[in-house]
Amino acid sequence: MYEFLHMGGYGGYIWSAYGITAIVLTLSIVLPIIQSRKNHKRIEHMLEQEQD
Repeated sequence: MYEFLHMGGYGGYIWSAYGITAIVLTLSIVLPIIQSRKNHKRIEHMLEQEQD
């Protein structure tokens, strides 16, 4: 198991690259969802103000 994680001395570089990739992919999914929800709430608020 140690050899698998160590990867011939390059484990730190390889695992950090996997970690950064996972973070970027997660953010590329989560951030648009958050922005969409904010936009939806903003539009609802604008429509409520228009009706008053």
